[in-house]
Amino acid sequence: MISTSPEIITLVMVTLLIVGIASGYPLGLALGGVAVVSGLLFFDPPLTIFSLFFDRLFGVTSNYTFLAVPLFVFMGIMVERSGVSKQLFTTLYLWLGGIRGGLAVATIWFGTVLAATVGVIAASITMLGLIALPAMLDRGYSKELSTGACCAGGSLGILIPPSIMLIFYGPMASISVGQLFMAAFPAGFMLSALYTVYILVRCRIRPQEAPVLPPEERNVPMSEKLRLLFTGLLPPVILVLAVLGSIFFGIAAPTEAAAVGALAATVMAAAYRKLSWRVVKETCFATAGTFSMVFIVVVGATFFTSIFLGLGCGDVVNSFVLSAPGGKWGALLVIMFMVFILGMLIDWIGIVLIMIPIVTPIAAQVGFDPLWFSMMIIVNLQMSFISPPFAYAIFFLKAVVPADSGIDSGHIIRGAVPYIAIIAIGLVLMVVFPEIVTWLPENMIR
Repeated sequence: MISTSPEIITLVMVTLLIVGIASGYPLGLALGGVAVVSGLLFFDPPLTIFSLFFDRLFGVTSNYTFLAVPLFVFMGIMVERSGVSKQLFTTLYLWLGGIRGGLAVATIWFGTVLAATVGVIAASITMLGLIALPAMLDRGYSKELSTGACCAGGSLGILIPPSIMLIFYGPMASISVGQLFMAAFPAGFMLSALYTVYILVRCRIRPQEAPVLPPEERNVPMSEKLRLLFTGLLPPVILVLAVLGSIFFGIAAPTEAAAVGALAATVMAAAYRKLSWRVVKETCFATAGTFSMVFIVVVGATFFTSIFLGLGCGDVVNSFVLSAPGGKWGALLVIMFMVFILGMLIDWIGIVLIMIPIVTPIAAQVGFDPLWFSMMIIVNLQMSFISPPFAYAIFFLKAVVPADSGIDSGHIIRGAVPYIAIIAIGLVLMVVFPEIVTWLPENMIR
């Protein structure tokens, strides 16, 4: 064992983690590897770390709330394969096509509905890239406006429930996942509304970026529009009510609600005549693959935080944050900046599992409402999906962009970057009006 100060240990662990990630190792293995090496070097006695790891692993595998993760992933993948998404975008396309920038607004709203039914950012971005992006490009929309709307709308899938981010966040911060779900809904709709306003203002200032659709594409009888609205929007609404309504009214916990959602998504696929043995098999395999990746990161991050906090490194971070000028608001600004920088470098799962056990006690110490502070972190993490170099939304969209579209990474980045400022505006609104995220959870039926 090497005896040294917590400050040196903090520096060593952070440096080893950066080196591991930069070397190309998966995040879960990098986190777990740094935990083992640091524990053997600095723990006294060193071999006790393995009993600590066993206790942490048992805690993760026996956490009932985490069962909701594979169920929500299954639900999202099944919704993706049901075919409801194409009909929904067609409906929004007809209703909003006459507005300048209407297709981009439809993309944001489409992403909002997908977020409430899919909850997996990869699936949301992929569907927007395959369905909404070609529609905008074919009608003369600028590449930056089109790709930015896809990135921003698709990223809402990790904020608006059912979001697996919230399922991980709750146990880490000792907050009810159901309350997080209720707080995330208005926060997500707030961002969706801000995105819509930005698009409409931008298209008014620069009308050449978003031509109005020709009348022949919009001249559909009102009865047909209403029929499409009813058949396209009703199934997702029923699914959302089945999942979140049962949580809000105290009928079911998030895990049971996830099971209801998985069943409802399967019934929806059957109603759209897309359910088959092959679809069920592919959905199960995709769910297992996604959850296995997530589980490895969870275990590695749990090992890392147990060693990090056990060696006193949490106190180092605590002292650093609390020493910021400006009192509790200065501390909040430092935490928000740290989360933003980490979002540019590592996966959100790692950020939640590493940072939340460290910063949550600091927030309680300076007097912030735990639920409000949690939503500040979660909304901040929206930036990580569109902030290069580690920007999931940009990479997912680039992977499905048509080869003949002429779109490169530069177009996508330029289209996505303005939404970082919009998210920052949303954070300021949450500071000025905390009721945005606290009102609905306070009125939950428990």
